[in-house]
Amino acid sequence: MTQELAADPALGRLADAVLIPPFPGPQAPGWICAALGEGLAGVTLFGPNVTDRAQLGELTRQLRAAVAEPVIAIDEEGGDVTRISHQTGSDYPGNAALGAVDDVTLTRAVYAALGADLRELGINLNLAPSVDVNTAADNPIIGTRAFGSDTALVARHAAAAVAGLQAAGVAACAKHFPGHGSTRLDSHDVVATVEGSLRDLRRRDLPPFEAAIRAGVRAVMPSHLRVPELTGDLPASLSTAALTGLLRGELGFTGVIVSDGLEMRAVSEPYGIPEVAVLAVMAGTDLLCLGRDIDQLTFLAVRTALMDAVRSGRLPGERLEEAAARVAELRSWTAQAADQSPAAGRPANAGAGRPGLPSAGDGEVGLAAARRATLVVGDLPALRHPLVVELVPPSNIAVGSVPWGIGPWLAAGSIRQVSTATPAGEVAAAGRDLLAEAAGRSLIIVVRDAHRYPAAVQLAGLLVTARPDATVVEMGLPVWRPPAGSYVASYGAARSNAVAVAEKLGLERR
Repeated sequence: MTQELAADPALGRLADAVLIPPFPGPQAPGWICAALGEGLAGVTLFGPNVTDRAQLGELTRQLRAAVAEPVIAIDEEGGDVTRISHQTGSDYPGNAALGAVDDVTLTRAVYAALGADLRELGINLNLAPSVDVNTAADNPIIGTRAFGSDTALVARHAAAAVAGLQAAGVAACAKHFPGHGSTRLDSHDVVATVEGSLRDLRRRDLPPFEAAIRAGVRAVMPSHLRVPELTGDLPASLSTAALTGLLRGELGFTGVIVSDGLEMRAVSEPYGIPEVAVLAVMAGTDLLCLGRDIDQLTFLAVRTALMDAVRSGRLPGERLEEAAARVAELRSWTAQAADQSPAAGRPANAGAGRPGLPSAGDGEVGLAAARRATLVVGDLPALRHPLVVELVPPSNIAVGSVPWGIGPWLAAGSIRQVSTATPAGEVAAAGRDLLAEAAGRSLIIVVRDAHRYPAAVQLAGLLVTARPDATVVEMGLPVWRPPAGSYVASYGAARSNAVAVAEKLGLERR
């Protein structure tokens, strides 16, 4: 450790240079602006920071007034995971819909349009795309966030998504390394274990990351996943073997490694957030995302922990310098990419030359993609005063509370919601009541990942058996299908998916 680095001001600036903390509300607090001016790398934005586009644009201008080209990161996957449109649902379908279409030109155009929106709003690092291969149908955290369950398909769309985002001047971040798709636990809660051997991982999960790296992805996010043959008892996010050995050494990644949220219980409960930060940087992480609900005191504790670890010799000063240099290079790239993007960051003619595919940024590419993804099985009946039964699953931490369904196209009082947590003994009674109410009316049953919830399968099956003229709309993964009736699958629950479904059903927005 150099004498200059040992001095507190220099060491403090170095710790700041690898942190992107959150903050509450629609305006940046004074401590954030002051920290940016003193060397803080940037911030991570979440739903509570966003009220509308005008406010978000003003917020990012406020952040940029504190320092030139800070990292302004956000989780904006499109589809079910949206922050900029968390009040309405996204205009862009998610990865499952794009994988269902399997047109890499379309995927690139959708991500280019999404990137153009982000850049126009002042955001320069998108913590997307998810390039997990979703081989576990009951995976509680990936699902429609993945392009699919086929490794080759996911790999080609991973590369297209990276190319689209970065053409718009927004750095992409491939996640969740080394692959979250085979897990059956949510790493927000516990350390999830990747199913299979290290050989399985190389064959099944790593090719999409290799494709993203070949496409020039600027960042990769490891997750709190245990791969016993590789990481032992540690999650990949804290494993030198996973990050420095596999990702940097074997796969040759030279960009920024961005942590998953350090507040996630998989790592924060056993270690505490400040210690997790130190362990992550020691393993090879360059940029620390602290999570949505972290306050200023926790940020300061993380900063202090990094400084103390360098002073004690646990964390080599050179490792922190290396991380800070990579983050500085990322900021330089985003500044240059913004200058080179046509029309102030909006890519020109991203979808030109392909019939029926609008150019990125004109507000239609997302809907065009959602329409192409929507699957219809059977003949959809003409609707008569429809009753819609929504089988509502529990909220997902990654997705949050985002509106979904076809409610905006229905008359008041037309929707009945039933929880997928309904006890098995109560499903039959619920079904009888709904069938009685639906007498003489069209019946539409809207589900979301029905296969993951026994009550959803039981109730939907009961309803369509009694009413074979009913229509089931699946707005998650179409794993379970009804024994009778017509069927619509949208491969996601974004607003664009809902519009496409409503069009298929013949509904008009009210």
